[in-house]
Amino acid sequence: MNAPEAVHQIDAALSWFDATGRRSCRPTAQAQLDAASQQLQGDCWSKVKRLLRDERTLSHVDRLREHLTAAISEPVLRDALTRLWYVHDQMRQAQGDACLRLRQLVVIEQVLCERWCPQWQSAYERVDELLRHAVRASSAVECVNSVVRMHQGRHRHVSQGLLDLKRLYWNCRVFRDGKRKGQSPYDLLGLHLPNSDWLQLLQMDPEELEQKLLTQ
Repeated sequence: MNAPEAVHQIDAALSWFDATGRRSCRPTAQAQLDAASQQLQGDCWSKVKRLLRDERTLSHVDRLREHLTAAISEPVLRDALTRLWYVHDQMRQAQGDACLRLRQLVVIEQVLCERWCPQWQSAYERVDELLRHAVRASSAVECVNSVVRMHQGRHRHVSQGLLDLKRLYWNCRVFRDGKRKGQSPYDLLGLHLPNSDWLQLLQMDPEELEQKLLTQ
């Protein structure tokens, strides 16, 4: 096994499901990581190999197992529902004959789930909710870090005036979803501006803007 093959094996070990559609478990995934780690030779792989041995690397697998166990207490039904979700997810990504074959598997898996639990649809909804929103912590953190690093790098080379302009833009920006939907940071702070458009605020006469704020 060369380095590219080892990296591919590592990626598979960190996935939610193995090649057969079974949900990943820590012992099996760690064994795969250990086997792949042995194939990575040279000092350049030292940090990667340390991370692969760190128990936190597979914490996402433990977390998903705990959430699924809390949602579906019956282990056989839980495995059947997660298998159904996996096949259904694969079917959405497949085309042609592969899609047809997977559609047949979906029907078979649904029949098996119904035999275990006549009300399997409601249980499947809970499984679907967990798996659709499941993320590996490292992936989420790296996405955030990539954005943060980009802004940090830009801020080293901009003037204070531009930073003030960016602050005005973000504080006037209305949240599109979540608990703060329909409100801006200024709204949440209790500052009611005559206009939520930051560009129009900049074009207003400062004295007029001040008067409007004082009369509110």
